[in-house]
Amino acid sequence: MNKSESAQNHADEVKASVPEDTAKKEELSGADDAIAREATSPAAGASELQAVKLEMEKYKDLALRCQAELDNFRKRIVREKEDAIRYANAALLERLLPIVDNFELGLEAAKNTPDASSILLGMGMVQKQLIDFLKENGVQAIEAVGCLFDPNLHDAVSHEYSDEVKDGYVIRQTRRGYKLRDRLLRPSTVVVSKGAANS
Repeated sequence: MNKSESAQNHADEVKASVPEDTAKKEELSGADDAIAREATSPAAGASELQAVKLEMEKYKDLALRCQAELDNFRKRIVREKEDAIRYANAALLERLLPIVDNFELGLEAAKNTPDASSILLGMGMVQKQLIDFLKENGVQAIEAVGCLFDPNLHDAVSHEYSDEVKDGYVIRQTRRGYKLRDRLLRPSTVVVSKGAANS
């Protein structure tokens, strides 16, 4: 290879490397410009940071709300389960109440019969057993006679004048009412006073 060829090859190599160097310089210059833009516009970075913080707060609030809803749902399920257990026998106990009523009627009728002392004694024992059974299962009789009429607990079948009982109070009970713990099983059927006849 002669000197002229060698010089020519070297010149070609220099020319080929110049565009590469220029491309590298332009690439570096573009990166420097991006860094410079970021450095010169802190307001843009701050607003972007603020937007991210707002979005984070929104999702944090959403997570807290979802957690609260889940907690309330769990509490409601526990309460409904407890109620279902507490009141599971309500229908059975309600069907038992007419039997108790019939025993009371039978006892009242037997009291008026002179030869019914042993029957009366036996029915009284069975009635006591039934009432004890009801009490053990949370059933309690509603006392109505002499009480102020309460439409939540009493069912008025008639109104009568009474000199002894004040207006709006129960004169007598025709059928006993019952509650299962705090729920009404059956209202008391009652006669309510209108007050004194001459007033």
